[in-house]
Amino acid sequence: MSEYFIDKETEEYEERRRARAARRADRARQQRERENRIRRYFIIAGASAGVVIIAVIVMLVVIAVGRYRSVAASSDMTAESENAGNGAYGDARELLYGNGETGSNDGEANDSVDINQDASMSADTDASSGNATGTQASPPAMTELTAEELAELEAEKAASETTGAGPLELNTLPDEATSSVITDVDSGYAILISLSENRVLAARQSHEKMYPASMTKVLTVLVASEHLKDETHLDDIFTMTQAIEGFSYEHGCSNVGFSPGERIRVEDLFYGTILPSGADAAMGLAEYTAGDQDSFVAMMNEKLDELGIGDTTHFTNCIGIYDDNHYSTAADMAVIMNAAINDPLCLKVLSQHTYTTTTTSYHPQGIMVSNWFLRRIEDKQETGEVLCGKTGFVKESLNCAVSYAVDEDGKGYICCTGYAHGGWKAIYDHVRIYTHCFDPVLYDNTLKLEDGEGENEDIGNAD
Repeated sequence: MSEYFIDKETEEYEERRRARAARRADRARQQRERENRIRRYFIIAGASAGVVIIAVIVMLVVIAVGRYRSVAASSDMTAESENAGNGAYGDARELLYGNGETGSNDGEANDSVDINQDASMSADTDASSGNATGTQASPPAMTELTAEELAELEAEKAASETTGAGPLELNTLPDEATSSVITDVDSGYAILISLSENRVLAARQSHEKMYPASMTKVLTVLVASEHLKDETHLDDIFTMTQAIEGFSYEHGCSNVGFSPGERIRVEDLFYGTILPSGADAAMGLAEYTAGDQDSFVAMMNEKLDELGIGDTTHFTNCIGIYDDNHYSTAADMAVIMNAAINDPLCLKVLSQHTYTTTTTSYHPQGIMVSNWFLRRIEDKQETGEVLCGKTGFVKESLNCAVSYAVDEDGKGYICCTGYAHGGWKAIYDHVRIYTHCFDPVLYDNTLKLEDGEGENEDIGNAD
């Protein structure tokens, strides 16, 4: 009986052993198959890479051959041209100094006579002027451009840049054809100027003293732009200071939202000055440009003198904070806007509807800012298009705005208004003035202010 159990256990053991051996053999077979597949993949990939490399090499060879042929053809053409030129001058020299012995037909003989005659006349002329050299004239050499020609080229280059194309000297004096501003315009001060005609179309107390509030910032960006060495400096960095933030907070100014210690690109300061009317950006731009506020304000007033309006406009700060000595007129603000739209960078900034500042550690997503004047007037202006705009507000000036628009024919206009009793009224005043000018019939039939709209609403773009 014991032998039976021993035999049985031995048999089971052998079965288990054979099973394990079979499993190992199966795993070994699967491993070999995987290795074979991987090997095939590598072979296929290598072959494909080889084909690609060969194709690239062939393509480069074809390109090189094509370029070689092109250069060779160009060289041949140049050589032919030079040979032709040398032949002309060489034949002339041979005929002139070889007594025409190379001529082999009547035509060449005639050429010889003509050339000898020309040479003789040239020699006589040179001799009479005391400059006879006995040598043949050569083609005229290229001369350097004069200072006047260089200045003309620079002027043409500047004119080709995209600007508002307003006249360099804007006429703001009304004439006998100037009309009064339509009666349903709320603003106490207003002016509309046609840039193509360079004349005042409509006016209301346009040369009376007014407080410009944040319209001041149009001159801020203009002066900063004119003192920017080149566009690469838009990437320069300005570090926001606690003093700027404190000053802005103390005077209740609107801000972009930069933080003390934040490192800000100069380009962001330009857009931050105009779109959200940021005092922090304007003061940062002033300090970056001139080193301090007082020096920058002096530069602003120098620009006013250059524009010919220094007697009627004077600024004490770069923001638009009220000061009795910080004043302007609607006509003068139109002059400032005209100068700004003739500056490519200012035109770009003043016409931007929205902008997101560069990301910083303080603002990882950047800060999105908007020009609410442009975003809101575009829905109301049914004829023409308002391209640039800047608003302002202090209690002494109420709501004011200056803008640049074009009609359906692309002709430009500048409008400035001041002392409107509400942010929306300032917007509608520009809509009414432009529409009445561009399409009087449309104005008479459709333009109506909705009841109670925006009497005292903050339009998000004023101090």
